[in-house]
Amino acid sequence: MKTLAALLLMTSAASAGMPGVPNEARAKINWQLGCQGCHLADATGSANGAPSMAGDVARFLSVEGGREYLTRVPGVTNAAVSSDQLAELLNWTLATFDSDHLPADFTPFTGEEMAAGRAHPLVGEAPTVRAALRKKFPAEKSAAGGGK
Repeated sequence: MKTLAALLLMTSAASAGMPGVPNEARAKINWQLGCQGCHLADATGSANGAPSMAGDVARFLSVEGGREYLTRVPGVTNAAVSSDQLAELLNWTLATFDSDHLPADFTPFTGEEMAAGRAHPLVGEAPTVRAALRKKFPAEKSAAGGGK
């Protein structure tokens, strides 16, 4: 038990560079338990309609309404964790699966922000809102072409 506690403490300290993620190990476990089943381990999404987030999810932060959208999608609003742990999980998700699109001035999500989003969930309209926001994404600047 002491070994596990020490390992979690070291992991938590090692994640100090990940904004808004006080415990990286806990965030990863919450991803595995609450998100990975539909979005897959690498966040590429699944055939059942769970969208890909890999290399894409932080792009929502570049458009008006995108940050709020991330706090209101069904998987977020119904997550079986506290709002503080949910903020940690979303911050971890952004840094883990789309750090290239994180703005330089990124402000980590907070528990209060997640609670506000949970109070106004997007249910049936989530795909429509997602599509409208994606149309506003800035064009990708790579030679390989635009994102998804």
